[in-house]
Order: sequence, then structure tokens, then C-alpha cells
Amino acid sequence: MTVRRTRRVVAAAVTAGLIGLAAVGCSDSGGSTAAAVTVAPAAPAEETAVLAGLPAAVDGTKIVVGETKAPHTVTVYVDPRCGYCAKFEASGGTVLAEQAAAGTVKVEYVVASFLDARTGGTASARAANALRAAVDAGTGKFAAFQAALFASQPAGGSKDGFSADHLLRIADQVEGLRSAAFDRAVREDTYRGWVADAEKAFEASGVGGTPTVLVDGAALPGGHALYDAAEFSKALGEAGV
Repeated sequence: MTVRRTRRVVAAAVTAGLIGLAAVGCSDSGGSTAAAVTVAPAAPAEETAVLAGLPAAVDGTKIVVGETKAPHTVTVYVDPRCGYCAKFEASGGTVLAEQAAAGTVKVEYVVASFLDARTGGTASARAANALRAAVDAGTGKFAAFQAALFASQPAGGSKDGFSADHLLRIADQVEGLRSAAFDRAVREDTYRGWVADAEKAFEASGVGGTPTVLVDGAALPGGHALYDAAEFSKALGEAGV
């Protein structure tokens, strides 16, 4: 289960690069609800076309979307079970996809799984493993799968959610993603080591919650801008993007 949290991340001991846009997001909580296993309809054709053209590559514990030579870097910290991350993906995430497609930004995703330890289960880790596997499937597959995954997030951030079967059903929404290699990676948790390292990177970052967004290492003003596409676009513009 996720909780709503409002905090101003301003402290002399924390550098600007570790200050996030997540004034409202996922942090500590207790308990969980039963998983509601659903798969959302495929995204509109226009959005699907944008996602399908986005390259993705693994860079250490990050998944980088967009052209590596883009003039700006947006770093996004997410947890697959975080309900506020799902809200961000449906709003600010679509803006980032368009900016990445235009070559304005590259987006570095740090996929955390801290909600597993705080609320039980391994749903976040299973989803993070599947996201990592999607990178290997080629251009556009990670971006499209991530959008589909958050759109089909189990209700209440359930610890029992994102089973292998559920993840593969979500993958069916992304043309060309399913393969013997992808399915095996999802079922066998092939990238469990990478998932653990990504979680350690999240913990070491000091951001403290998800979603958190940095632009060129610095915070954007106003947490609520995460969840409104127009406001998020405005915030990016004010940050020089």
C-alpha cells in the first residue's frame, strides 16, 4: 500500500543533486491489499508510436531512454508498486517520452524495489526484473512496457501483485516484446542481481521516496507538477529544457 506524503526536501546536508521533485510520493507504509490482476488497454496509437521509437540501454544500475547525446539528463526514481509512480507515468512520463523522442532529453530510470522490504512480498523486484528484460528486446520495448506496466499496476500496491503470468499478460500489450528469452527472464528472475544493485543505488542516492525527478542533477520546484502533464512541461521549461 502506498501513502501520500508531503515534504519539502531542503536540507543543508543534502546536495541539490539529491533533492527530488517527489514532494508527494511513496514512502513507508504498512500492510497490503489483495492483488487486483488487470491489464489495461493498449495506449492510443499516437502515444504507442512515440514509445516504440525510443531506444533504451542499460548503464550500470540505470536504464537510459533516448539519445545519449541529448543536451539534458532527467533522472527518474520509481518503484513499480508505487501508486504515485503510476500517476507520474501517465502524466509527466508522457511528457518525458515526447521530449526524449525530440532529442531534447535522455531519461535515466533508477528502478527501486524498496516497497517490497517495507510492505512485504517481492512484487516490485519481479516487475523491475521484467523491466530490465524488456531492454534486451530492442528499440521501444522498454518504454512501451514500462507505460503498460504502470497502467496495469495491481490495486493498492499489493505484495502479491505482478506475478510472472501477470507480467507476461502486460507484455502482450507491447508488439514484439514476447519471446522465449523474455518469457524465461521473467519467469526465472534472470536479472535479480541487477534489481538488487538498482535498489542499492536508490538507497545510496538519498532521495528517500518515489517518484523523484532530477533535471541535470537538480530539483524542479513543486511536487504536484509531477502529476499534471501541462504543469510538468512548464516545470521542465523553467529548468531550461
